Amino acid sequence: MKVTNRQPYVFNSISELHRALGLPKPLHPLISLVDYSNIQADTTELEKGMLFNFYKISYKKNFSGKVKYGQNYYDFDEGGLSFISPNQVITAIEGEADYGGYTLLIHPDFIRNYPLGKSIKNYGFFSYSVTEALYLSEKEKQVIIGLFQNIGHELDSAIDQISQDVLVSQIELLLNYSKRFYSRQFITRKAASNELLVRFENMLADYFNADKPLVNGLPTVDQLAADLNISSHYLSDMLRTLTGQNTRQHIHDKLIEKAKELLSTSNMSVSEVAYQLGFEHPQSFNRLFKSKTKISPVDFRQSFN
Repeated sequence: MKVTNRQPYVFNSISELHRALGLPKPLHPLISLVDYSNIQADTTELEKGMLFNFYKISYKKNFSGKVKYGQNYYDFDEGGLSFISPNQVITAIEGEADYGGYTLLIHPDFIRNYPLGKSIKNYGFFSYSVTEALYLSEKEKQVIIGLFQNIGHELDSAIDQISQDVLVSQIELLLNYSKRFYSRQFITRKAASNELLVRFENMLADYFNADKPLVNGLPTVDQLAADLNISSHYLSDMLRTLTGQNTRQHIHDKLIEKAKELLSTSNMSVSEVAYQLGFEHPQSFNRLFKSKTKISPVDFRQSFN
């Protein structure tokens, strides 16, 4: 464990984290299920900042206190599920109270030779912030707890030739259920999601209407998410659930809408329209416009003559 001033505690192995938490040596060096009630060490200093070189999936039950969600705070009485990927710095959630639950620790080497080793990157919630945790209904909570307990039972059993196959399958099942439950959360928390959607749409419209692309270039997914105080993956997944399109597709739709306006109501050349919309090269604008509308900007303009 490396400790430096104003830097997070860095854990390169699961064993290092076990020692820091006052836990016995893990049953397997590359995967461990930790019951929060077994943690003996004072974690106050650790919670100021930690960085793991492994995946961490945490379920916290009996959670109380407030969690920041976008610009607002919400109270949650049920458990929360959060996902941390290697090299992410995490800190404790503000106002967090005592809780129980589980943390599943998975070193990338444990799944490296399985399809999950590559596909795990497709689970966008590993890039959500801690405040964008998955909050479970009672039925969902029982499913998640059951999956954690199954993993725990397998780890406690004698290791055989298919132990790793079984564990990897259970991890993948846990991730797929989490993906399903996140989709539900975007829908059931529709008021909060729709508020973000409206703010996002207004922000995007203001960006193009104020001619900011001419100075700042095209808006980026990361930039828009940061302005909304949420992670870029969370924004895209929320938009995809509510509208069927991710953030980049929304940006392109707004861009094409503005391009059509300029082409049909101004005397600007196609190249000038491209520069006005933040493109460095008019050819890139032409390709995008044609891919979205099936006609070139020139043909679109001529259709008004």
